[in-house]
Amino acid sequence: MKLKSLLFSLVAASLVSGSAFAQAPIIIKFSHVVASDTPKGKAAERFKELAEKATKGRVKVELYPNSTLYKDKEEMEALQLGAVQMLAPSLAKFGPLGVKEFEVFDLPYIFPFKDVLYQVTEGPIGKSLMQKLEPKGITGLAFWDNGFKIMSANKPLHMPADFKGLKMRIQSSKVLDAQMRALGANPQVLAFSEVYQALQTGVVDGTENPPSNMYTQKMHEVQKHLTVSNHGYLGYAVIVNKKFWDGLPADIRAQLDTAMKGATSYANAIADQENGRAMDAIRKSGKTTIYELTPAEKAEWRKALLPVQTEMEGRIGKDLIASIRKLSTAGGK
Repeated sequence: MKLKSLLFSLVAASLVSGSAFAQAPIIIKFSHVVASDTPKGKAAERFKELAEKATKGRVKVELYPNSTLYKDKEEMEALQLGAVQMLAPSLAKFGPLGVKEFEVFDLPYIFPFKDVLYQVTEGPIGKSLMQKLEPKGITGLAFWDNGFKIMSANKPLHMPADFKGLKMRIQSSKVLDAQMRALGANPQVLAFSEVYQALQTGVVDGTENPPSNMYTQKMHEVQKHLTVSNHGYLGYAVIVNKKFWDGLPADIRAQLDTAMKGATSYANAIADQENGRAMDAIRKSGKTTIYELTPAEKAEWRKALLPVQTEMEGRIGKDLIASIRKLSTAGGK
């Protein structure tokens, strides 16, 4: 009798344990390197909200902003190893991974306006680029916008000649390296989390970023001059560990896809708004001078930087660059 009672207790305990295990939420660790109050940070928060609601708590999204978990040099490897499940790295990060085609987004003046950009990210070109990540153990889910970049330094940057000899921080990208060299500057690769201190101590003289990144990282406090150049684009690809994603129940994956679509629409809607607010805040701070290029100065910048597009055809792909140029020529329609 005692044996039957013991067996019953063990079976009951096993059932309770199994039930609790079945109900344990699926954890998605989502790491990124920018502040929570940037367009990417806010979009990540929106995804968390939508994902947890859509799955009725079966999924829990843990956010790790501002390089609290991994720096941008480390996070891609962490994703491939499964230490984190989701990232939203800038598009420049895929070149060093071996998918050089993503560096097309770094080309100066490749996107004359957002209409062309969205035709790329939301159309066949964007889909094709995401598919190139699969052999790397990565599944691409969405492109998130963060806007066009401005330049900063401790001296005015009105003409290309003003860059001569400056140490300019860049992401690890052959295109961005070529861009800075075309301006006569010396490119310096640094992790995003290290840029403020490098600017403050003079390790680098200047950098490029969308206004929201400049402001939330307080870079404007250690840079005397900003130039609204809009010379290049900065966006992100939301990616997941392929093995993790493929292993999810089909209904969960569908719910997360829907949540990602909602977060993406939100991200792309707020990017320009957030950058505008950041520029206003930088202006009100009085800590740096903001300069708008004249039409003649813009022409000189384009003259200096457009050859980078041709220079990078062998690396990125001549046909890919040509297809985007064709969209631009057609007016993005």
